Amino acid sequence: MTYCLGILLPAGLVLAADSRSNAGIDDITSVCKLEIFAVPGERVIAILSAGNLATTQSVTTQLRETAGKDGARDPHAVGSLYEAARAVGDTLREVVARDGAFVRPFGDPTGSFIVGGQIAGEKPRLFQVYPAGNFIEASPRSNYLQIGETKYGKPILDRALRSDSPLDQAAKLALLSFDAAMRSDLSVAMPIDMLRYETDSFSAANLAVLREDDPYWSALRRAYGDGLATLVESLPPPPDWRA
Repeated sequence: MTYCLGILLPAGLVLAADSRSNAGIDDITSVCKLEIFAVPGERVIAILSAGNLATTQSVTTQLRETAGKDGARDPHAVGSLYEAARAVGDTLREVVARDGAFVRPFGDPTGSFIVGGQIAGEKPRLFQVYPAGNFIEASPRSNYLQIGETKYGKPILDRALRSDSPLDQAAKLALLSFDAAMRSDLSVAMPIDMLRYETDSFSAANLAVLREDDPYWSALRRAYGDGLATLVESLPPPPDWRA
Protein backbone atom coordinates (compact mmCIF):
# COMPACT_ATOMS: atom_id res chain seq x y z
CA MET A 1 0.00 0.00 0.00
CA THR A 2 1.07 3.62 0.21
CA TYR A 3 0.10 7.04 1.52
CA CYS A 4 -0.39 10.10 -0.68
CA LEU A 5 -1.35 13.60 0.39
CA GLY A 6 -2.29 16.78 -1.44
CA ILE A 7 -2.80 20.17 0.23
CA LEU A 8 -4.37 23.17 -1.53
CA LEU A 9 -3.53 26.69 -0.30
CA PRO A 10 -3.64 30.25 -1.66
CA ALA A 11 0.17 30.09 -1.68
CA GLY A 12 0.23 26.92 -3.76
CA LEU A 13 0.21 23.15 -3.34
CA VAL A 14 2.02 20.56 -1.26
CA LEU A 15 1.97 17.12 -2.87
CA ALA A 16 3.69 14.12 -1.31
CA ALA A 17 3.78 10.33 -1.62
CA ASP A 18 5.72 7.58 0.06
CA SER A 19 7.34 4.78 -1.96
CA ARG A 20 6.33 1.49 -0.29
CA SER A 21 5.02 -1.26 -2.55
CA ASN A 22 4.23 -4.55 -0.82
CA ALA A 23 3.25 -7.73 -2.63
CA GLY A 24 3.84 -9.97 0.40
CA ILE A 25 5.85 -10.13 3.60
CA ASP A 26 8.99 -11.01 1.65
CA ASP A 27 8.38 -8.90 -1.47
CA ILE A 28 8.80 -5.23 -0.53
CA THR A 29 10.01 -2.68 -3.06
CA SER A 30 10.33 1.08 -3.40
CA VAL A 31 8.44 2.72 -6.27
CA CYS A 32 7.91 6.40 -7.09
CA LYS A 33 4.19 7.25 -6.85
CA LEU A 34 4.48 10.91 -7.94
CA GLU A 35 4.37 11.66 -11.67
CA ILE A 36 4.88 15.22 -12.93
CA PHE A 37 3.97 16.72 -16.30
CA ALA A 38 5.35 20.23 -16.72
CA VAL A 39 5.59 22.87 -19.41
CA PRO A 40 7.73 25.61 -17.82
CA GLY A 41 5.90 28.90 -17.62
CA GLU A 42 2.59 27.35 -18.72
CA ARG A 43 1.56 24.36 -16.58
CA VAL A 44 2.49 21.88 -13.87
CA ILE A 45 0.35 18.76 -13.35
CA ALA A 46 1.24 16.21 -10.67
CA ILE A 47 -0.40 12.78 -10.37
CA LEU A 48 -0.08 10.75 -7.15
CA SER A 49 -1.25 7.13 -7.10
CA ALA A 50 -2.22 4.39 -4.65
CA GLY A 51 -3.68 0.93 -5.07
CA ASN A 52 -2.84 -1.90 -7.45
CA LEU A 53 0.60 -0.98 -8.73
CA ALA A 54 0.17 -2.55 -12.17
CA THR A 55 -3.08 -0.63 -12.65
CA THR A 56 -1.77 2.73 -11.49
CA GLN A 57 1.45 2.38 -13.49
CA SER A 58 -0.56 1.49 -16.59
CA VAL A 59 -2.65 4.65 -16.14
CA THR A 60 0.34 6.97 -15.69
CA THR A 61 2.30 5.28 -18.48
CA GLN A 62 -0.57 5.72 -20.93
CA LEU A 63 -0.83 9.38 -19.99
CA ARG A 64 2.93 9.83 -20.33
CA GLU A 65 2.85 8.27 -23.79
CA THR A 66 0.15 10.70 -24.92
CA ALA A 67 2.14 13.72 -23.68
CA GLY A 68 3.04 16.03 -26.54
CA LYS A 69 0.69 14.32 -29.01
CA ASP A 70 -2.11 16.87 -28.58
CA GLY A 71 -4.80 14.31 -27.80
CA ALA A 72 -7.84 14.76 -25.59
CA ARG A 73 -5.93 13.21 -22.69
CA ASP A 74 -2.55 14.81 -23.37
CA PRO A 75 -1.40 16.34 -20.06
CA HIS A 76 0.49 18.95 -22.08
CA ALA A 77 -2.67 20.00 -23.94
CA VAL A 78 -5.70 19.70 -21.62
CA GLY A 79 -7.30 23.07 -21.01
CA SER A 80 -7.90 22.76 -17.27
CA LEU A 81 -7.07 20.69 -14.20
CA TYR A 82 -10.65 19.41 -14.38
CA GLU A 83 -9.88 17.95 -17.79
CA ALA A 84 -6.67 16.45 -16.42
CA ALA A 85 -8.58 14.72 -13.60
CA ARG A 86 -11.15 13.50 -16.12
CA ALA A 87 -8.37 12.09 -18.30
CA VAL A 88 -6.99 10.16 -15.31
CA GLY A 89 -10.45 8.83 -14.42
CA ASP A 90 -11.26 7.79 -18.00
CA THR A 91 -7.91 6.06 -18.40
CA LEU A 92 -8.39 4.25 -15.08
CA ARG A 93 -11.78 2.94 -16.22
CA GLU A 94 -10.27 1.64 -19.45
CA VAL A 95 -7.42 -0.14 -17.67
CA VAL A 96 -9.73 -1.77 -15.13
CA ALA A 97 -12.22 -2.77 -17.84
CA ARG A 98 -9.42 -4.41 -19.81
CA ASP A 99 -7.48 -6.09 -16.98
CA GLY A 100 -9.87 -6.23 -14.02
CA ALA A 101 -11.41 -9.66 -14.68
CA PHE A 102 -7.95 -11.22 -14.86
CA VAL A 103 -6.67 -9.51 -11.71
CA ARG A 104 -9.67 -9.97 -9.37
CA PRO A 105 -8.94 -13.63 -8.52
CA PHE A 106 -5.65 -12.39 -7.02
CA GLY A 107 -6.74 -9.11 -5.43
CA ASP A 108 -8.26 -5.67 -5.95
CA PRO A 109 -7.48 -4.44 -9.50
CA THR A 110 -8.34 -0.79 -8.85
CA GLY A 111 -6.40 2.31 -7.89
CA SER A 112 -6.97 5.88 -6.78
CA PHE A 113 -5.23 9.14 -7.64
CA ILE A 114 -4.63 12.70 -6.52
CA VAL A 115 -4.29 15.20 -9.38
CA GLY A 116 -2.99 18.66 -8.56
CA GLY A 117 -1.29 21.58 -10.22
CA GLN A 118 -1.93 24.73 -12.17
CA ILE A 119 -2.53 25.63 -15.80
CA ALA A 120 -2.14 29.21 -17.01
CA GLY A 121 -5.47 31.04 -16.68
CA GLU A 122 -6.53 29.07 -13.59
CA LYS A 123 -5.70 29.06 -9.92
CA PRO A 124 -4.01 25.95 -8.48
CA ARG A 125 -6.50 23.08 -8.19
CA LEU A 126 -6.56 19.69 -6.50
CA PHE A 127 -8.67 16.59 -7.27
CA GLN A 128 -9.10 13.09 -5.88
CA VAL A 129 -9.94 10.38 -8.42
CA TYR A 130 -11.78 7.39 -6.96
CA PRO A 131 -11.43 3.75 -8.11
CA ALA A 132 -14.65 4.16 -10.14
CA GLY A 133 -13.03 6.94 -12.17
CA ASN A 134 -15.18 9.76 -10.75
CA PHE A 135 -13.60 12.52 -8.69
CA ILE A 136 -14.01 15.40 -6.27
CA GLU A 137 -12.23 18.76 -5.99
CA ALA A 138 -10.62 20.26 -2.89
CA SER A 139 -11.79 23.66 -1.65
CA PRO A 140 -10.81 26.15 1.07
CA ARG A 141 -13.29 24.40 3.41
CA SER A 142 -11.75 20.99 2.68
CA ASN A 143 -8.28 21.82 1.53
CA TYR A 144 -6.45 18.51 1.73
CA LEU A 145 -7.00 15.13 0.08
CA GLN A 146 -5.54 11.73 1.03
CA ILE A 147 -5.43 8.31 -0.61
CA GLY A 148 -4.00 4.98 0.51
CA GLU A 149 -3.25 4.47 4.21
CA THR A 150 -4.76 7.72 5.40
CA LYS A 151 -6.02 7.27 8.95
CA TYR A 152 -2.84 7.80 10.99
CA GLY A 153 -1.74 10.90 9.10
CA LYS A 154 -5.09 12.66 9.33
CA PRO A 155 -5.32 13.93 12.96
CA ILE A 156 -2.40 16.34 12.79
CA LEU A 157 -3.78 17.89 9.61
CA ASP A 158 -7.21 18.33 11.18
CA ARG A 159 -5.66 20.01 14.23
CA ALA A 160 -3.06 22.29 12.70
CA LEU A 161 -3.64 22.87 8.98
CA ARG A 162 -5.54 26.05 8.07
CA SER A 163 -7.03 27.16 4.79
CA ASP A 164 -4.46 29.98 4.64
CA SER A 165 -1.41 28.17 6.06
CA PRO A 166 1.91 29.26 4.53
CA LEU A 167 3.41 26.77 2.10
CA ASP A 168 6.38 25.87 4.31
CA GLN A 169 4.09 25.38 7.33
CA ALA A 170 1.93 23.01 5.29
CA ALA A 171 5.02 21.14 4.13
CA LYS A 172 6.11 20.58 7.74
CA LEU A 173 2.64 19.31 8.65
CA ALA A 174 2.65 17.03 5.61
CA LEU A 175 5.94 15.46 6.68
CA LEU A 176 4.72 15.03 10.26
CA SER A 177 1.61 13.40 8.83
CA PHE A 178 3.85 10.89 7.03
CA ASP A 179 5.85 10.37 10.22
CA ALA A 180 2.66 9.48 12.09
CA ALA A 181 1.61 7.08 9.33
CA MET A 182 4.97 5.34 9.25
CA ARG A 183 5.11 4.94 13.03
CA SER A 184 1.80 3.04 13.03
CA ASP A 185 1.63 1.36 9.59
CA LEU A 186 4.34 -0.82 8.06
CA SER A 187 2.81 -0.40 4.60
CA VAL A 188 4.01 3.24 4.52
CA ALA A 189 7.77 3.82 4.20
CA MET A 190 10.54 6.06 2.94
CA PRO A 191 11.57 7.65 0.69
CA ILE A 192 9.02 10.45 0.42
CA ASP A 193 8.66 12.37 -2.85
CA MET A 194 7.43 15.90 -2.15
CA LEU A 195 6.62 18.81 -4.45
CA ARG A 196 6.10 22.31 -3.04
CA TYR A 197 4.44 24.22 -5.83
CA GLU A 198 4.18 28.03 -5.55
CA THR A 199 1.15 29.69 -7.11
CA ASP A 200 1.84 31.11 -10.60
CA SER A 201 5.40 29.75 -10.66
CA PHE A 202 4.57 27.11 -13.30
CA SER A 203 7.68 25.26 -12.16
CA ALA A 204 8.24 21.86 -10.57
CA ALA A 205 11.77 22.75 -9.49
CA ASN A 206 10.96 22.56 -5.77
CA LEU A 207 10.79 18.76 -5.80
CA ALA A 208 12.59 16.74 -3.15
CA VAL A 209 13.21 13.09 -2.38
CA LEU A 210 13.55 12.60 1.38
CA ARG A 211 15.30 9.42 2.48
CA GLU A 212 15.64 7.93 5.95
CA ASP A 213 19.00 9.60 6.55
CA ASP A 214 17.93 13.05 5.30
CA PRO A 215 19.19 15.59 7.91
CA TYR A 216 16.06 17.74 7.80
CA TRP A 217 13.75 14.74 8.12
CA SER A 218 15.70 13.44 11.12
CA ALA A 219 15.77 16.85 12.82
CA LEU A 220 12.06 17.45 12.23
CA ARG A 221 11.04 14.09 13.72
CA ARG A 222 13.33 14.53 16.72
CA ALA A 223 12.18 18.08 17.45
CA TYR A 224 8.52 17.11 17.12
CA GLY A 225 8.90 14.10 19.42
CA ASP A 226 10.79 16.13 22.02
CA GLY A 227 8.27 18.95 21.80
CA LEU A 228 5.33 16.59 22.34
CA ALA A 229 7.01 15.05 25.37
CA THR A 230 7.66 18.50 26.86
CA LEU A 231 4.10 19.60 26.17
CA VAL A 232 2.59 16.52 27.84
CA GLU A 233 4.77 17.06 30.90
CA SER A 234 3.53 20.66 31.17
CA LEU A 235 -0.16 19.74 31.06
CA PRO A 236 -2.05 19.62 34.37
CA PRO A 237 -2.54 16.12 35.81
CA PRO A 238 -6.06 14.67 35.91
CA PRO A 239 -7.98 15.33 39.15
CA ASP A 240 -8.63 12.71 41.77
CA TRP A 241 -12.01 11.52 40.50
CA ARG A 242 -12.55 9.37 43.61
CA ALA A 243 -13.63 12.54 45.36
